[in-house]
Amino acid sequence: MLPTLPLSGLFIGQLAHLPGDGTPTGMYKQPVDEAWATVDGLRGDVQADRRFHGGPDKAIHHYPAEHYARLAAHAPQAAAALRAGVLGENLSTTGWDETCVCLGDCYQVGEALLQVTQPRKPCWKINARLEVERLSMFIAEHSLTGWYCAVRQPGRLWPGAPVTLVSRPADTLSLAQFNALQAEHRPDPARLRAVAAIDGLAADVAQRLRERAAWLDGLRAG
Repeated sequence: MLPTLPLSGLFIGQLAHLPGDGTPTGMYKQPVDEAWATVDGLRGDVQADRRFHGGPDKAIHHYPAEHYARLAAHAPQAAAALRAGVLGENLSTTGWDETCVCLGDCYQVGEALLQVTQPRKPCWKINARLEVERLSMFIAEHSLTGWYCAVRQPGRLWPGAPVTLVSRPADTLSLAQFNALQAEHRPDPARLRAVAAIDGLAADVAQRLRERAAWLDGLRAG
């Protein structure tokens, strides 16, 4: 089981505009002293493109603060900006990462109960905000993604609140293992179906895994 951690950072944000073409984004978060977690995310937090961000399966983004040192080493030109909150996360902690957090994990943060639904899929907006080419690719390739959570029990959060794992599915895998599986050229279709059945996995991710398994089955049959 994972050790209990303190919530070291809590962030919400309004719409802002990226450098360059001015694309609207909700990545620009500010620290707050408390927030209320609902099934749609933290009250007062905004996402610009609801096709890819937000919603019940991506209600809250949790990112390990220790990753920033590695990102700064990779992109020293942006080191001053690479600090907790800059990648658009809502929650920041030190001590849990993708190697030990698993799909379907349920954990208590203050008064709220959260469930891990999927890793974050980093996109070009990270590159644009920090003005570092291919930074999102580096994050993906090294499984420095953080993760999204659904809110299973709404409640109040605050910096310093205990973050405690309360349950984990019996047959699951870590986020790092899941990222590696998704990167495989031709993974075992049976394994994809098994992962798709993990309790708590985001429904659209599970559907894509089943579709990929069916496509691979077709290749083998052909």
